[in-house]
Amino acid sequence: MRSVSILILFQQSGYRTFKGFYLEHVQGHLRQEFPRLVSYTRFVDLMPRFLVPLAVYLHLHRGECTGIAFIDSTSLAVCHPARIRQHRVFRVDARRGITSVGWF
Repeated sequence: MRSVSILILFQQSGYRTFKGFYLEHVQGHLRQEFPRLVSYTRFVDLMPRFLVPLAVYLHLHRGECTGIAFIDSTSLAVCHPARIRQHRVFRVDARRGITSVGWF
């Protein structure tokens, strides 16, 4: 369960990458709270084991539905722009768009 705590702390930390959070914050400042801390590489190897306990925790601690939903609007590139006409997998669902970064 300590590993799940680290994953939850990461979500609340404001760090952009888990690697930076683990190496700088957890190994640097939280050694006393997690005395049997493993290396970053080993932690990443063990992460699939934490999926079920994390899902159970999140399910048990979810709030009441208010009717407001948050949707991730991250663009998903399905193919290179030069091959758009050849791509058939998402032909019905996919749409072209532009962001501040470029076309997707």
